[in-house]
Amino acid sequence: MTMEQPRWNFEQEPYSDGADETDINLRAYFDRMPDSKLRQYDPSWPDEQIIAWDGNFRSDGNLMLICTERDVDVEEYRRVVAQCIEYRNRVRGSI
Repeated sequence: MTMEQPRWNFEQEPYSDGADETDINLRAYFDRMPDSKLRQYDPSWPDEQIIAWDGNFRSDGNLMLICTERDVDVEEYRRVVAQCIEYRNRVRGSI
């Protein structure tokens, strides 16, 4: 089984404050999210709806990511998904 690399490369975009392993893995997580799903995202949703929509949050309210140094809560998820959407809107026509 081969892993297909996503066409997006948000993971490699510059980081404003540096990046730890969790930051990199979260961006890679969004790179692999289908564009059709990401376009459904609505920042006005309550936390519970984001958790249900994504479908990969643990019962403690943190995103399930492997090989991370720290937990990603809904607040961080919201901030980074907004950055990812901005990135995709900027590069969509050139990929």
